[in-house]
Amino acid sequence: MELWGGHECTVNRIGDHYRDQTRLTGHHDRIEDLQRFAELGISKLRYPALWERIAPDQPDQPDWGWTDQRIAEIGRLGMKPILGVMHHGSGPAYTALAAENFVPLFTAQALATARRYPHVLDWTPINEPLTTARFSALYGVWYPHERNERIFWLALLNQVDATRAAMAAIRTEIPDARLVQTEDLGHCYSTHGLAPYADHYNQRRWASWDMLTGRFTRDHALWNRVAAFGFADRLAAIADDPCPPDIVGINYYPTSDRFLDDRLDAYDGPPHDEGFHDVAAARVLDPPGPGLAGVLRQAWERYGLPMAVTESHLGCTREEQLRWLAQSWAACEALQAEGLDIRAFTAWALLGNVDWDSLITVEAGSYETGVFDVRGPEPRPTALADMLRGLARGDAPHLDRSVLAATPGWWQRDIRLQHRPFACVVPAEAPEIGSIECRPIVITGATGTLGQALARECDLRGLPYVLTDRATLPIEDAERVADFLDAHQPWAVINAAGWVRVDDAELEPEACFRANSDGAIVLAEACVERGIHCTAFSSDLVFDGRRRTPYCEEDAPRPLNIYGESKQRTEAWFQDRGEMLIIRTAAFFSPYDQYNFAMAVERTLREGQPFSAAADFVVTPTFVCDLVRSTLDLVVDGEHGIWHLTNGDAVSWLQFGRMVATALTLDPQRVIAVSGGDLGWRAKRPRYAALQSSRGRLLPSLADALDRHAAVRLRAA
Repeated sequence: MELWGGHECTVNRIGDHYRDQTRLTGHHDRIEDLQRFAELGISKLRYPALWERIAPDQPDQPDWGWTDQRIAEIGRLGMKPILGVMHHGSGPAYTALAAENFVPLFTAQALATARRYPHVLDWTPINEPLTTARFSALYGVWYPHERNERIFWLALLNQVDATRAAMAAIRTEIPDARLVQTEDLGHCYSTHGLAPYADHYNQRRWASWDMLTGRFTRDHALWNRVAAFGFADRLAAIADDPCPPDIVGINYYPTSDRFLDDRLDAYDGPPHDEGFHDVAAARVLDPPGPGLAGVLRQAWERYGLPMAVTESHLGCTREEQLRWLAQSWAACEALQAEGLDIRAFTAWALLGNVDWDSLITVEAGSYETGVFDVRGPEPRPTALADMLRGLARGDAPHLDRSVLAATPGWWQRDIRLQHRPFACVVPAEAPEIGSIECRPIVITGATGTLGQALARECDLRGLPYVLTDRATLPIEDAERVADFLDAHQPWAVINAAGWVRVDDAELEPEACFRANSDGAIVLAEACVERGIHCTAFSSDLVFDGRRRTPYCEEDAPRPLNIYGESKQRTEAWFQDRGEMLIIRTAAFFSPYDQYNFAMAVERTLREGQPFSAAADFVVTPTFVCDLVRSTLDLVVDGEHGIWHLTNGDAVSWLQFGRMVATALTLDPQRVIAVSGGDLGWRAKRPRYAALQSSRGRLLPSLADALDRHAAVRLRAA
């Protein structure tokens, strides 16, 4: 089975505003990304030669420069492109999906593209025509924002006719050109009362392929419905002159399967326009449905044509992304062994995507990582890259972090059930992904905020762990540490233990250094000897605060107090040994821990008392839930060196306190401005301790974090 790759390249239109994923992920300005893709072992690359990008203003004024460079580079690197001419788009402003000129203009653009790149054999003229028609003309999400079934069928027919005409035109230039026709292939389930709706959806999902293969004839289940809108002649013309795909390209995600539910009392929000809820089936069905293997079997039984999985992205934590990739690849290989003609599996999306959690309707900058994380100066390969390189070599799809193989993905665990379960009559299939020994993560600091938060996150993510306190693992005792590590055989250690009382450290420096430096180094040395990945936490208090711009990872520490000195000593030892991970963070807050600034603000204000906060000391607050999530992703990726992880906004303690109050609907003016010198701090602190990252900002904004913090607290109130 070939390994293909795909760059998420959607150009969608909301009103008169276009958004381009190639620009949003930075790929537009990074031709060197193609080298990164090639190094994964990818043989074919789904890649844009998009109409909206090449001829945005006038059809006779194309600009091929960017595309020329990239197509040439793809060839130079030994990959072959699968070119797309429209990807979830509606075309440039001089046309639209339902416009009379759409088909001829699109055909002309496809022909011009073929003449430009006559060596390209594989084409996807229009990605997911059915899905695009649904969101543009049935649900009103994308341009032209229609909610009209006739317009929906018109938009679909236009795209099917455009695909047929485009391939005919392309083949005048490239006789051997192949059609790789993609479509999302989720299956629809429902309660018994909504079975007619589910049946309709399940017939409709095949419509684009059925038309292209000549199956949409008068005896088709949907013929009369579509013909009633005045489209009988067009349907007949398509059936008489089909354009069957050379490859049926199946796009499938953990949430592709849907469930229609008329149990309105099982949900908090409003129902679908037609009076029922439409939710991801994985969140309701128990047991889960057959998933990717199920839809691949259905497509094979229906068409008997060669297939490829052409999209398979999962926007989630790193180990879940790994599980999804490994399971999907294994499912394809198992079906191949049964005789299904599955040619390839596509790693999608190589650079992730932006704002797809809102179907690109809200410009929130919500980024989902892909095989690479683009939030830094250069795309950073994640653990997915290592797995793909192995698959390209022909290695079995077992997971290189053994802990990951032991736990099913969230779509298979009970955590998936967000609504009242509904029994599924078709059992799930669980492909084998390798039987390797399960090894845990060791987390120190069982009584502290970070240790507890890390354990809670591991429970949520299905990551086996051992949580230790000083009694079970005194980290300054080298012999006890060695025995413990040898007994538990962890693949990673996260040291969340240590001294946290900054002012008391001035009175007990030896105890602080013993907890924050001596013990951390003993533990790390033992990890180095055993090849165990080790992570430690540091602080913004390693800086002196003399500058007025945020500190980055490469800035030299100059601590002002004993606590900062203890953290700096550990940092120096870690850096000298290279393969260690140090997380610098600051001012963290959590709704699950009483002993943090945000909770103190809330507690004091609810008691009817004012709260005093320093107006002259600047920090970058950090939401613990975000901190531990990104920490674990970095650990799974095998990252090392120093990383700054905060929620990014530099604010005074006063500003932070008032933001907390506002989020909790309390009076922010009850947070009173004082000087830090008036708060009785024994330890000297940097007046400006803001952190930012030159390696990549991984955490959401402070405002976003406070909204989520407040949601938990308000539910508890």
